[in-house]
Amino acid sequence: MKNTGPVKTRDGSHTLFSEMAGEHYHSTYGAVQESGHIFIRAGLEGYRKPVEELHVLEIGFGTGLNALLTLMWAEKNRQKVRYLGVEAFPLPEETVKKLNFSSFLGQPESNLLSLHRSRHRKAVTSFFSMELLIRKFQDFFAESNIFDVVFFDAFSPESQPEMWTQEGFAKLFHALSDGGVLVTYSCKGTVKRALKAAGFRIEKLPGPPGKREFLRALAQKTPPAPNF
Repeated sequence: MKNTGPVKTRDGSHTLFSEMAGEHYHSTYGAVQESGHIFIRAGLEGYRKPVEELHVLEIGFGTGLNALLTLMWAEKNRQKVRYLGVEAFPLPEETVKKLNFSSFLGQPESNLLSLHRSRHRKAVTSFFSMELLIRKFQDFFAESNIFDVVFFDAFSPESQPEMWTQEGFAKLFHALSDGGVLVTYSCKGTVKRALKAAGFRIEKLPGPPGKREFLRALAQKTPPAPNF
């Protein structure tokens, strides 16, 4: 996949432009701002069950920004996180080195590079371990009930319609634990309908600058207790 950039977004952090998708990897209103709002605060902090180790799956690893922010969140909250990123078109290391996420976030550059080099599960810090799986989403299969949070960060439904299907979301519903959370930046009607048909209960949340709303979907697998 050919990319151009880096491109500086309005909050000062970088994104890239994918010539294949015809889209930026992140919001031009603010890459870090968008990722923090949607994936960290609504995703990680939207999962309510206490666990010894939080299992996170990202579909569309891309630049590694969501994983880097998750690493920072894990260290700050002293919460163990096991992270699996799925990406069909990994970025070359020379491109990753041009991104300013590390300096922007006050992180050692080695952390971001370690995320992109994690072809096998490894500990990146004391609270964060990850694996990067080079595979198309359509070829990805997971056991049931093993993830607590899913970041769905593919390119848009217009660019990659094959990613945003009921069948794909059903696979993620199956992989999520009871009460697990999926977050995505898209709020399109087709996406909402596909999530609902896959079994999710969805809610629209206020978006970051430049985006009115986004979606959080809950994998409620057991009926709620009756409220007498």
